[in-house]
Amino acid sequence: MSLAVMISVMITPADAQAFVNTSTQRFLSDELVTINLFRNSTPSVVYITNLAVRRDAFTSDIMEVPQGSGSGFVWDKDGHIVTNYHVIRGASDLKITMGDQSTHEASIVGYDQDKDVAVLKIDASSNKTLRPLPLGNSSELLVGQKVFAIGNPFGLDHTLTTGVISGLRREITSAANGRPIQDVIQTDAAINPGNSGGPLLDSSGNLIGINTAIYSPSGASSGVGFSIPVDTVAGIVDQIIKYGKVTRPVLGISFAPDQSVEQLGVSGVLVLGASPDGPAGKAGLRSTTRDAYGRLVMGDIIVSMNGQKISKGSDLYKILDACKVGQTVNLEVLRGEETVTMTITLEARD
Repeated sequence: MSLAVMISVMITPADAQAFVNTSTQRFLSDELVTINLFRNSTPSVVYITNLAVRRDAFTSDIMEVPQGSGSGFVWDKDGHIVTNYHVIRGASDLKITMGDQSTHEASIVGYDQDKDVAVLKIDASSNKTLRPLPLGNSSELLVGQKVFAIGNPFGLDHTLTTGVISGLRREITSAANGRPIQDVIQTDAAINPGNSGGPLLDSSGNLIGINTAIYSPSGASSGVGFSIPVDTVAGIVDQIIKYGKVTRPVLGISFAPDQSVEQLGVSGVLVLGASPDGPAGKAGLRSTTRDAYGRLVMGDIIVSMNGQKISKGSDLYKILDACKVGQTVNLEVLRGEETVTMTITLEARD
């Protein structure tokens, strides 16, 4: 059998339809989608090096050394770069490496520790080819939808991994301050150390989230990654660019860990301290104290706000995230054997 005949036998009509011819190679149509998405999105993804000042133990010379790295992406043509706060935490200086391998010094515009988001800025005039990622809509995402993660895992720049949305409305803990982050996207696209701060994209190349955390006993990808949704990120970034910070309302209290309250056999948030000058202190919320004999006297236990039940600390945070500075809320607390209702005007955190 001649070579020409063998080839015609091996390639069926179905195979021919499945492949798309390019100038030198043939790719499956879905491969071309992925290839084009990577080519179009890569110039928008950056490599961030976190530099810290150190003194040489032998010469006493001051030097800057890398203490960490991560990913980020171009937000707008003004030179704003978005990443995770934990990627840039503790930095004395930051170096941004663009897709074309050019490097730029970056300044910190502001950050939101609660949601683990930071905004940096490079000199836009020194890079006239900045390509912001188009924004998607995370409220319309569905489980099973294909997603793509681009980042710099283990320092390997511009690495692409693919997967699907495995779950929605998850809750994780901020790596910056331990505060819960709600409505997070779960994906099985491989996310490893160094991917933090990089974009999660849909099949059209639209930004739908910031890759932020993984669940892994080993520290490497285990198929359970988490991204902060773009709808949350966009509101935070807009505030930071305009005001340099994010303003959120607070009660002005500290409260006990959930496990401690569960051991007491009650449900709610136990107030440990309420600043006299804070919103809760002004309204008369009682802190936990000790009596003259050193015995613990429990403070108020918050059980609801504006009619919404509060069983643990994350419930309180979630309700507060939906409130505004200056808003008046109705708080219901357990005080000993009785239930007390009080009105509190929320204030901005210092």
